[in-house]
Amino acid sequence: MITVNDINFSGKRALIRVDFNVPLNDDLKVTDDTRIRAALPTIKKIIADGGSVVLMSHLGRPKDGPENKFSLNNIAYKINELLGADVILGGDCIGEEVYKKSADLKAGEILLLDNLRFYKEEEKGDKSFAEKLAKHGDYYVNDAFGTAHRAHASTAIIADFFEEKKAFGLLMANEVLSLEKVLSKHDKPFTAVIGGAKVSSKISIIKHLLDKIDNLIIGGGMAYTFAVAEGGTVGNSLIENDFVNEAKSIMEEADKKGVRILLPQDTLAAKSFSNDAEKAVFPTNEIPEEWMGMDIGEEAINHYKLCLEESKTILWNGPMGVFEFSNFAEGTKQIAYGIVSGTERGAYSLVGGGDSVAAVNQLNLAEHVSYVSTGGGAMLEYLEGKVLPGVAALLG
Repeated sequence: MITVNDINFSGKRALIRVDFNVPLNDDLKVTDDTRIRAALPTIKKIIADGGSVVLMSHLGRPKDGPENKFSLNNIAYKINELLGADVILGGDCIGEEVYKKSADLKAGEILLLDNLRFYKEEEKGDKSFAEKLAKHGDYYVNDAFGTAHRAHASTAIIADFFEEKKAFGLLMANEVLSLEKVLSKHDKPFTAVIGGAKVSSKISIIKHLLDKIDNLIIGGGMAYTFAVAEGGTVGNSLIENDFVNEAKSIMEEADKKGVRILLPQDTLAAKSFSNDAEKAVFPTNEIPEEWMGMDIGEEAINHYKLCLEESKTILWNGPMGVFEFSNFAEGTKQIAYGIVSGTERGAYSLVGGGDSVAAVNQLNLAEHVSYVSTGGGAMLEYLEGKVLPGVAALLG
């Protein structure tokens, strides 16, 4: 793996694919700059070498060409603020005018191209569009792990035009190395904590992990499909009837491989899907007809935390309950604390996936786990054992 740390960019232009697909409010101001901050180490390294930088990204889902609300011009102020430098606006991502701007860049200068998705060729992975983008750099750097599972022009196809002059950005490298540490270089016991609403969205991950893990902790809505597979009754809880047999086969497979599956013994249930609903605790496999499971109960929390304390490697993806409702967030919070406690005892912990990341950030625990992935869909596909086009393009 060649990273930007292996290259001296003095006098060179680095064309960096970043993931600046950040949320904007009605005034088109950035409401969460996490993704911009994540790219700063790579940008700063190149600038420190005496190189110049051309940044390219998508933003949102524009339908038919340029729209102001999707222009990367809207986020330039935030990049300026975080870098303490004035970013030059490209005004477009291809064309003679922006080519001149990138050709004229001096050492230390940064050019921000406009939204790649203003051109449909980007998502189509169009080779000629990729070639046009390639004119902006002497080197190609991909630091956008969040889009690495897409074979788009700027994330995969473009690498063909740089032969040996391509590299992993520092964020991209850290993401891949962290996932590899968990999947291939882990210490045992290895515990995967998998939550979220649906079994269907996690089946591939669980199947891929069964050959690697020692313990599988299951929480969230998907736990009720497993409970039904064991012959339980779960009231009005979320169940995927089409996946009951799949859950059963996973439990049988785990048993054959010596993997311990931990399902919640008790559930905090509610009469309706509301934060203020009447609530009560029941055994997970005996939830009455009018009630629906909303979070794991106290027995389950203690059982899960005990397992985490004994683990040397921990992977967490997905909440334990309806984390967005404060009255049903305790299970997710306590698992976060359990993972931090395990990390403090020397375990390697990787947290990824929307609500899991939201939980550690909300509780200010991100610095207390080993790694928090920014990957989202890319991380999930990596955990499923899929080859990510953006990663393969840099290694090829």
